[in-house]
Amino acid sequence: MDSYTDFDAIGLAALVSTGQVSPSELLDTAIERIETLNPELNAVVTPLFDAARANIAAGLPDGPLRGVPYLVKDLNMWIAGAPATNGSRGLRDFVPANDSELVSRLRRAGLVLSGKCNTPEFGLNVCTSPMLFGPTQNPAAPGRSAGGSSGGSAAAVAASMVPAAHATDSAGSIRIPASNCGLFGLKPSRARVPLGNGMAEGVGGLSTGHAVTHSVRDSALLLDMATGPVAGDPYAVITPKIPYLQSIETRLPELKIALCTSGFAGEAIDPQCAAAAIQAAKLCETLGCKIEHIKPDIDGHALREALKVLFAGNIDLLVRSIDSANPDRAIDDLVEPISLAASHAGRNIDAARYVQAIAVIQSIARQLGAVFERYDVLLTPTLANPPLPLGELSMAGSDWDAYITRMLDEIAFTPLYNATGAPAASVPLGRSREGWPIGVQIGAALGREDTLLQLARALELAAPWHTRR
Repeated sequence: MDSYTDFDAIGLAALVSTGQVSPSELLDTAIERIETLNPELNAVVTPLFDAARANIAAGLPDGPLRGVPYLVKDLNMWIAGAPATNGSRGLRDFVPANDSELVSRLRRAGLVLSGKCNTPEFGLNVCTSPMLFGPTQNPAAPGRSAGGSSGGSAAAVAASMVPAAHATDSAGSIRIPASNCGLFGLKPSRARVPLGNGMAEGVGGLSTGHAVTHSVRDSALLLDMATGPVAGDPYAVITPKIPYLQSIETRLPELKIALCTSGFAGEAIDPQCAAAAIQAAKLCETLGCKIEHIKPDIDGHALREALKVLFAGNIDLLVRSIDSANPDRAIDDLVEPISLAASHAGRNIDAARYVQAIAVIQSIARQLGAVFERYDVLLTPTLANPPLPLGELSMAGSDWDAYITRMLDEIAFTPLYNATGAPAASVPLGRSREGWPIGVQIGAALGREDTLLQLARALELAAPWHTRR
């Protein structure tokens, strides 16, 4: 298929439904692109080509994305019979026996799960360079990071191996690689989409999953297919009145948008990233939106300290579980140095500090809620800088405090939405002087993915980004 890269997932599914192409032909084309491009990009770490062919031969469900090849991130995403490594040597041999609920929903949509994508160990990096699989290259910015922790998924989509791919987000891990690779990346509200490992929550409620895509409509449909509670969920979120795919076709209302280009804790923001947000605000004005430049009352310093506690405590739990499951092996041979350093830091966190960290992020949710009582959308840069040089933030060190401080400096805007549970998306509207992608983040109140998708669709129509791939 010479025109494979011209279509998004919905477009490819339409070709299948009208008989112009078969699922097997789509899969063969995806495999050809993966085998051609992956040796350089290192985006796909576990090919599942034989299983994908078997699924097609057994008959695919008649879902809205029937026959479309799809990749999943190798972090907290269980596919029966496929390794679930979380990017760690300590989990390289773990193979779940069953599909997770999210995988079952993707299969019912008709997607053909064709492989698993690279991720840093435990998702603990804004770059993707695990010791287990090696670094992922950025096809949109050679020599630069594809981002993390969904770097493999973003690189695969940016290179059009597949039109869309699964991604997860605990502090920005959908939006970071979307920004670096020139893609659309939506982090849904907490409890909108189940995690992929059977767990009810991750990192104290910070984690969620969805996708990175070229088109907004693909993101909307994938969210329609994945959304919905699982019995016993500890959280609930507003159910949309109409499907997201339908909502993006409605007229964009006159939105009140707050523009902020300053880091919530005073982090240094590259002028190119700030300029991209300002230009995006001007574009929103042409769409009928009202813009006001503000500095929201968000306690960024308290948020950073709470995140340090939550991440160290949760990494410690992971490292301890791997250590106990491998009594005959040294833990240094199973996890990376910075993960071990995080674990050591986590052991110095008592219960009171952890409870206090949860209280802090809940208070910050109230602070953000106050912003959305006055505005429909908060517009910021996605990241503090354009794509970093590959390997700049390495997990080979042992200074946890320096590492987490440096990482939080890069993601000055994204963790706010994980802490509060509200939705946010990175929209690929900016470019650096070198032509590298720079994302712009839009966030809305809890449960208002429809607002973000409507605005993103209007921006996509006003300034199409597909032609810049």
